[in-house]
Amino acid sequence: MSSLRDKVIFITGSSRGIGREIALRCARDGAKVVITGKTVAPHPKLPGTIYSVADEVVQTGGQALAIRMDVRDEQAIQAAVAQTVEKFGGIDVLVNNASAISLSGTLETPARKLDLMWDVNMRATFLMSQACIPYLRQADNPHILTLSPPLNMDAKWFAPHLAYTISKYGMSLCTLGMAREFAAANSGVKAIGVNCLWPRTTIATAAIENNFPEAILKASRKPAIVADAAYMILTRDSRSCSGNFFIDEEVLREAGVMEFGQYAASPGTPLFGDLFLG
Repeated sequence: MSSLRDKVIFITGSSRGIGREIALRCARDGAKVVITGKTVAPHPKLPGTIYSVADEVVQTGGQALAIRMDVRDEQAIQAAVAQTVEKFGGIDVLVNNASAISLSGTLETPARKLDLMWDVNMRATFLMSQACIPYLRQADNPHILTLSPPLNMDAKWFAPHLAYTISKYGMSLCTLGMAREFAAANSGVKAIGVNCLWPRTTIATAAIENNFPEAILKASRKPAIVADAAYMILTRDSRSCSGNFFIDEEVLREAGVMEFGQYAASPGTPLFGDLFLG
């Protein structure tokens, strides 16, 4: 396993939750972490800002660049990538973590929510990847890691929340296509490892707290389990690690981790399986 020391890690939606945990895990290696998001001032109900996470990254041993960015804004994406390259000289890893959620049925999903999920989930994943790929091609071990579920066309994953599922599967389809498109044999240049990562259980984040009963929050795991799995993927050889739909627990078990109690949000509480697995 290689190290992420001095690697430039660009993470969308990293002011809290899973994005923040991935940033801190990379910082432990001495990575250069780009923290992006819209939160620049403390929110009364949501902890963390891009600046507070950047401070944590530095305290953990990494370097940090905090950029205010709305992933729905194409010009903001281009500007953030340019600022990153100007500051750190390139990009080694892109983590597409930003996501919007509304677990609503077809008749209960207004156009504004449909647009939000499509823009933040699929569209932003596509545009962020598009903006970073020219620089990833110049990196030694380039990776794109997207936080989205394995593809499964069973109608049961669509019927309860059609718009959300389509938007998340759109992220996964980006991985499916880009992994093939940017394999060395097809792109004519250095291969980019393009993969998805998804949790086995619900994760104790603001999204779970705000969209599920408290009992499910207690039955969740901490974001650190996803961050540890992400780290193990990002330190693999990108030439031989691409086109995968990883599950956090499976990645850790393969690496020899056997004790998962450390990740429980409420130790002893039976875990709640994730939305897209089962």
